Amino acid sequence: MFRQAQTKLRVAVLTGLSSRFVFLIGIILMNRTIPLFIIASVFNISLAGCGETGSVQSKEVSVSQIDQNSTGNEADAEFSEHEQLNAYLADVFAENLSRQPFTASYLGIKDRHGEWNPQSEAFNDEERLRMEQGLLDLARFDRAALPNAGQLSLDLYRMSLERSLAMDDFRHHRYALHQFSGAHTRIPSSLINIHRVTDLSDAEAYIDRIENVEGYLGEVIEQLELRAEKGFYLVDWMYPAILESSNNVISGQPFDDFAAVSPVWADFQKKVTALDLPEDETARLVNAGRAALIDAFKPAYQRFISVIEKQSESASSNDGVWRLPDGDAFYQRLLQWYTTTDLTADEVHQLGLNNIARIHDQMREIMAQVNFEGSLPAFFVFVRENQSLRFPNTDEGREAYLTSARDALSRMEKKLPDYFGVLPKAELIVKRVEPFRERNAGKAFYQSPPPDGSRPGIFYANLYDMSAMPKTDLEALAFHEGLPGHHLQRAITAELKGVPDIQRYLSFTAFSEGWGLYTEQLAYEMGFYEDPYSRFGQLAMELWRAARLVVDTGIHSKRWSREEAIDYLVENTPNAEYDCIKAIERYIAMPGQATAYMIGKLRIVELREGAKERLGDQFDIRLFHDTVLGSGPVPLSKLADNIDAMVASQLTEI
Repeated sequence: MFRQAQTKLRVAVLTGLSSRFVFLIGIILMNRTIPLFIIASVFNISLAGCGETGSVQSKEVSVSQIDQNSTGNEADAEFSEHEQLNAYLADVFAENLSRQPFTASYLGIKDRHGEWNPQSEAFNDEERLRMEQGLLDLARFDRAALPNAGQLSLDLYRMSLERSLAMDDFRHHRYALHQFSGAHTRIPSSLINIHRVTDLSDAEAYIDRIENVEGYLGEVIEQLELRAEKGFYLVDWMYPAILESSNNVISGQPFDDFAAVSPVWADFQKKVTALDLPEDETARLVNAGRAALIDAFKPAYQRFISVIEKQSESASSNDGVWRLPDGDAFYQRLLQWYTTTDLTADEVHQLGLNNIARIHDQMREIMAQVNFEGSLPAFFVFVRENQSLRFPNTDEGREAYLTSARDALSRMEKKLPDYFGVLPKAELIVKRVEPFRERNAGKAFYQSPPPDGSRPGIFYANLYDMSAMPKTDLEALAFHEGLPGHHLQRAITAELKGVPDIQRYLSFTAFSEGWGLYTEQLAYEMGFYEDPYSRFGQLAMELWRAARLVVDTGIHSKRWSREEAIDYLVENTPNAEYDCIKAIERYIAMPGQATAYMIGKLRIVELREGAKERLGDQFDIRLFHDTVLGSGPVPLSKLADNIDAMVASQLTEI
């Protein structure tokens, strides 16, 4: 059945049938596996190397380009195995999307547009079985018969399954939600930012999704209660923030008589009234949406809030995951997941200390440039308290920040062709984090565009407290989240040709966040940060990532308290105290994640400098960057392999 289904999918692609039809074939005929965290586009299901028409000729050219040393029957054999692998990979991500309807919506697919992704324990058990079966499936492919690109795809997918299974061993150690992220804030932000309404069926699906919040939050409650049975609670100070955000979602009309309108209700009405529908049809939809919010949505949130309130009574005041059974082993697993290395907590901690010392020395050079007399800690206080380095904490100040960020990105965009051969097509916009979630959201983050181009990439800036968003950091933050950082990287990934769709969306945090931090330094090398305080801000951002290595391991391995970690950041960085508090709360909620940035960045720089040394004048920065981004997200070991191959190819041409 597997081989038969592969053949039918392959024939559909080769004969130029629509990708949606291929997607349906994949769902109906095939039954293979994919881990929960993997998402991929079904608008562009294709074999690696296919052009838009999927012609055999275009594929043969692609395969020959992948491995030019293959000739005759050997090339035919490699192509056949490669074709089968890519048909299989198309199969697994299609099935995954059939099981995760909101992920499909995120990617612009409107199948089951009124449903959410399952959260139940039964679903998670199924996912584990499917991952285990996936490893068995991959063992059937002859790696030696694959070209280089096929071997990379096979290796990456196998690694993703192995990594996911290793993390699933600690399934209930991981927080089901926390104050920064969870279903309670994901529901409104997803409806507002992801759920597109372009016709009547979309509006009705929006109503369905509102009604289905009851089942979705019910499954989240199941996960909370499973953890509670094992004594796995959140830290005590997290609960008030979760309760505040949850109550914000169901505050305002139509939930109460306040003058303010709730964010979801305002969004639904705006999207429905924008449709070109008869007046009575619009009225029907509006009434149905109001009823769904009052009768299903609000009660679901109220039940969720009740569970959170009850669990808060049993919460621990200890902040690190060391408090959990096998907490040290869990934290080491997290470090492996996020950094894609085998570094221990002690090694990560020391790496942070070393880089803090290096960056402090560079900052002293800035002090000399601006003629500041005093110690580095005194300079930190000066920068922290200097109101001329901040926008006013007003709506006008917030708009000025957004305008300045857009200007910085516009200037960067003009210089990109000198440093990148491949540039993204997707639009980038800059937005303020919505008020209903900004108090408990992170400082800044990025939302990727879908492969179909129906939404832009979004750089979100959290402007709740303008003292935490100084002008000094503005350029570096915009470059990290936007261009040439996450937007360039992720949009290029979505637009890659000749790469299996499933490969585009694998999760390797050290690669993605390492790239973001690397681009902050790259911008300096490109001539940005002309003002000394802007350069200081770039160093401050890098210092922030180095300090993360120290405080994250301090909290979760060395048993530092929240207060000890906050004090360390205040003493060793120029960031505002509020910024330090929110950061430490994030690291407590997301153990290990923050270590990926500096570790990934250091490795990218190391690989670049090594390539420069080996190639000399033949080194091409555009080729280096295109190689880094040209395979989608990869672990650091595979990135090193890709750069080695690039260097070897260049040396052959010299």
